[in-house]
Amino acid sequence: MKYSLRSSFSRSIFALFTMMLLSTVAGRIVTVTGASAYCTGWPICIPTNLLGYWQLAHLALVALTSVFMIWVLRKAWREQREQNLLLPLTTITGVLFFGQVFVGLIQVLRDYPAHLIVLHTLTAVALWVSLGTLVFASCVLSQEAVSIPRFDISQRIKDFFILSKPLIVALLLVTTYAGLVAGSKAWPSASLTFWTLLGGALAAAGSSALNQYIDRELDKNMQRTAKRPLADGRLTAAEGLSYGLALCLISYYVMAGFVNFLAAFLSLVGIFYYVILYSVLLKKATVQNIVIGGGAGAIPPMVGWAAATGHLGLAAWILFAIVFMWTPPHFWALAIVRMKDYEKAGVPMMPVVHGEVKTRRHILVYTIELIAVTLLLPIFNLAGTVYLISALVLGGFLLYAAWQVFKVGGNKVAWTMYRWSSMYLAFIFLAIVIDAVV
Repeated sequence: MKYSLRSSFSRSIFALFTMMLLSTVAGRIVTVTGASAYCTGWPICIPTNLLGYWQLAHLALVALTSVFMIWVLRKAWREQREQNLLLPLTTITGVLFFGQVFVGLIQVLRDYPAHLIVLHTLTAVALWVSLGTLVFASCVLSQEAVSIPRFDISQRIKDFFILSKPLIVALLLVTTYAGLVAGSKAWPSASLTFWTLLGGALAAAGSSALNQYIDRELDKNMQRTAKRPLADGRLTAAEGLSYGLALCLISYYVMAGFVNFLAAFLSLVGIFYYVILYSVLLKKATVQNIVIGGGAGAIPPMVGWAAATGHLGLAAWILFAIVFMWTPPHFWALAIVRMKDYEKAGVPMMPVVHGEVKTRRHILVYTIELIAVTLLLPIFNLAGTVYLISALVLGGFLLYAAWQVFKVGGNKVAWTMYRWSSMYLAFIFLAIVIDAVV
C-alpha cells in the first residue's frame, strides 16, 4: 500500500491539518498566558499590549482555517462523491470543526454550563481523531478528479429534500411541538420554539437519510421505494451517508447550544434508536421490527416536553406511549397494501410472516390499546375536557377504520386505515396543544 500527497485533495487535507494545528497551538498559548484579556472583542480585537497579539493571531488563524475548511468541503463534494470513506470523513471533520467554534462561543455567552464544557472537550477529541484519520485516508484513497461533473442544482436540491422524508419530518414536528406546548402549559417563546423545531427537523431528516443509506439496496426491490435518490442512483451512497451524518451532528449542536442538555440527549437517543436499533438490527431480523422500532418515532414529544421543562414527567411518558402504540397498526396497514413488496425485499413484516388475517386482528387489538392509552391523560388529570372529547371522537373514527380492516379485509380498507391513522396522530396531538392553552 502506497501513501502519498500526489493528489490535490490529499495536499489540501494536509494543509488543513497544518492550519488546524497552528490554530490549536495558538489557542493553547492564549489560554496559558491569559492573552485574551489583552485583546477583547470578536471577531476582531485591538491588542492593548504584546500578549494581545497572540489572541489576535489566534482569531486570524481560526478565521483563515474556517474559510479553508469551507473550500475543502466544496472540493470534497465535487471531487470525492464516489468515495464512501473520504466524503463522509471530510464532512464530519467540517461539522466538528465548526461545532467546536460554535460551542466555544455559546459556552462563553451562557457562562460555561457543565454540559457545554464537556461537549467542547469531546468535540475537540473527535475532531482530531477524524482529521487524523482523514489525513491518512486521503493519502491512500484520494485521486485527482479527471473531470468535475456538472450538476443540475435544482434536481440535487430536490433529491436531498426527498432524502429527508419531509412528510415524516412534518408529522414528527407536530408531536414535538405538542410536547413543547403541553410541557409549557402555554404558548412557548418564539426562540425556544424555533430552535427546538429546527433541531428536531435536522435530527429527523438526518435519521431518514441514514435509513435510506442503509436500505439503499433493499429499496431497489420495492416499487414504493425504488425511485428514492439513493436507490435510483441520482445521489451516491457517499453523499447520502455524509448528508445524514452531517444533519444528525448539527442537530445535536443546535439542541445543546440553544435548548438544553436533556432535549439534546433525547434527540440523540432517537437517532441511535431509529438508525442502529431499528434500521440496522431489527428491520430485517424480526417480525416485531415495527413494534420495537416504534419507540424511535415516539421520542419527539418527549424532546418537546424536555425542551419546555428540563425534565420528564408522567405526561411526557404517556405522550411517548401514544405514539409507540400508534405505530404498529399504522405500518401494518401499509404492510398489507405493500405485502408483495416487503416479501420481495425480504423484510419480515407481519402480513408476510403470519398472513393478512392475523395482521388484521393485531391492527384491531393495537388500535383498542392505543385508544385506552390516549385516555390516560384525562384519567390522571393531565388533560382537560377539550382533549377528552377529541380523544373519544378521533378514537371512534380510528376504531371504525380498524374494525373495517378486521371484518372486511383487502387493500382498500387497509389503505384507508393507513391514511386515517396518519391524520389521527396529527389531530390527537393538535388536541393536546389546544387543551394546554385553553
